[in-house]
Amino acid sequence: MGEKLSKIDIIISPARFDELKDALCAIGITGMTVSNVLGCGMQKGHKEYYRGLAVEMNLLPKIKLEIVVCDVPVDLVVDTAKKILHTGKIGDGKIFVYDVENVIRISTGQEGRDALQYSKE
Repeated sequence: MGEKLSKIDIIISPARFDELKDALCAIGITGMTVSNVLGCGMQKGHKEYYRGLAVEMNLLPKIKLEIVVCDVPVDLVVDTAKKILHTGKIGDGKIFVYDVENVIRISTGQEGRDALQYSKE
């Protein structure tokens, strides 16, 4: 296992998900894990009204994409996400990049880069 593996987490507004997913597929991302999550950053949520009273909503619905890459450069993934998501307003999202020590495919026992590749056998 000599190849560098990286994990990229992207947290975004649900409204931006389809456009980002299509752009990532276009650059060769073949797998991702997508979760519905709640969170807030600088914007600290928004106010909603319940029975006429303002209620502070601190946690907003978000989408979290988790991607592990080896062949596709991390910078390409990050630049693609920034290009699609950037509006210059609070709430555009966050991107986190991590080093991955190893990946193991449970069904075959393959490790590292091989665990990320699927053959058509």
